[in-house]
Amino acid sequence: MFLLDSYPTFVEVLWTTLVIFAWIIFFWILIVVLSDVFRRHDIGGGSKVIWVLFVIILPYLGVLVYLLMNHQGMAERRMKDAAASQAQYADYVRSVAGSGGGPAAEIEKAKGLLDSGAITQAEYDAIKAKALASG
Repeated sequence: MFLLDSYPTFVEVLWTTLVIFAWIIFFWILIVVLSDVFRRHDIGGGSKVIWVLFVIILPYLGVLVYLLMNHQGMAERRMKDAAASQAQYADYVRSVAGSGGGPAAEIEKAKGLLDSGAITQAEYDAIKAKALASG
């Protein structure tokens, strides 16, 4: 009987689980707020220090006040960062993929030069052979 009395009840387990999740959510919100404070470019270092101290000294009140005062700016900064990241990724993909378009584009460009008379047939054949060898 003694062992059965030491086990927690379902309500105690449920309450402990809810408290743990509440702490996890709070720390997640705290990290989001602090990262937004340091990511901002529209406020100076002194304002950042004041916000950090406010959030550290009075964590619940500090986080709630920051979210109430800066909720719109947080969303805009997050969307701007996502757009910049996506543009950077697109630029990277374009640079890796190359702008030449491969051997077919090189041959087409050489054919245009041949038709305009800028290069001879021998030069065209050399460009074509080089493009086919590298492709």
